[in-house]
Amino acid sequence: MENLFRLSDHDDFFSRRCVWVNGPVIVGAGPAGLAAAACLREQGVPLVVLERAECIASLWQNRTYDRLKLHLPKQFCQLPKMDFPHDFPEYPTRRQFIDYLESYARRFEINPNFNECVQSAWYDETSGLWRVRTACGVAGNQARSSEVEYLCRWVVVATGEKAERVVPDIEGMSSFGGEVIHSCDYKSGERFSGKRVLVVGCGNSGMEVSLDLCNHNARPSMVVRGSVHVLPREVLGRSTCELAVLMMKWLPLWLVDRILLILAWLVLGSLNKYGLKRPAMGPLELKNALGKTSVLNIGALSKIRSGHITIVPGIRRLAPGQVELVNGQTLDVDSVILATGYRSNVQTWLKDSKFFMKEGYPKGEFPNGWKGNAGLYAVGFTKRGLSGASMDATRIARDIGAAWKVEAKQRKKTTFACHRRCISQ
Repeated sequence: MENLFRLSDHDDFFSRRCVWVNGPVIVGAGPAGLAAAACLREQGVPLVVLERAECIASLWQNRTYDRLKLHLPKQFCQLPKMDFPHDFPEYPTRRQFIDYLESYARRFEINPNFNECVQSAWYDETSGLWRVRTACGVAGNQARSSEVEYLCRWVVVATGEKAERVVPDIEGMSSFGGEVIHSCDYKSGERFSGKRVLVVGCGNSGMEVSLDLCNHNARPSMVVRGSVHVLPREVLGRSTCELAVLMMKWLPLWLVDRILLILAWLVLGSLNKYGLKRPAMGPLELKNALGKTSVLNIGALSKIRSGHITIVPGIRRLAPGQVELVNGQTLDVDSVILATGYRSNVQTWLKDSKFFMKEGYPKGEFPNGWKGNAGLYAVGFTKRGLSGASMDATRIARDIGAAWKVEAKQRKKTTFACHRRCISQ
């Protein structure tokens, strides 16, 4: 705490409101940030959660389509210290998952500071503290100061792998004339009824959006540029994910991959004739190496086989009311939906960190990517979904909890003065 006085050497320190946090600052109130906060609460550690949106889990609340369900069984998606309600189905709906997260936040008394967007965070070696600077919006009817700087010993990066949408630069997009939206702005196929829609991307979102469009009498074409693994969501009534986890306890990864591909062929058949070619790597190896998730079929393949969803190759350019494909074919299109995914944004605000790569992911591979130097941590970057985030959150809480308890004992022995502009939390 005495290190606060050293901060006065910085010219701009007294130009903004300063808040001392007697614990970690968690950046992000999605599932990963909530998991970290809950585990830290269990350790008795005080904390502050910063969230740029107006709610928890803003990706789920504001940027998902209506028909979305969890693609994995609920036991693989629950957060630490709290199971899903017993009456929830095996694959909870979007609304059920949001309800679960809101109950989770209430149970562990997690009250994020909403509408606070982190502009920068860096480690001040002079003081031995992290400085996290935010720009504030308006929370409810209470206007807040435009800038706040938080001082803390630990920072937990929980902004995740899906902080920003990826929008490809397609030639002719500005002159296309029709509607072009990212899948995060897609809610339902109802308003696309009767329209010719080009879905760019063949991951789980692209497949499910295309299926939803079919169910609302639209005419979707789905762009598949490369290869993709498509697996059945269930085999003989058992979750494919559950089977994979079980086999991984006894068999090497390459053999589990081989078995999964055989099961996929037995259940789904060959997909090459529909324009869906499998990668050279197995599904689990590809996930571990590149973070690419296999598509779990929930009905889109039947629409592809029947011709209601047309598979097309990559895009060369857009033209007014049309798309020209790389094979020279031209299609008439009314709307374009970009199911092109998301990316991390850590590199835009975390300064001078050698812990993260320029792509916004920790340099250390799972399970060693959760802890950096000088009190920096990351949760939700494992490329293993909610189960990976839960594992990170547990490790982080134990590590910070042990250090915080040592420092708390030391603080009891010493009394510190604090500048009047620094508010303690």
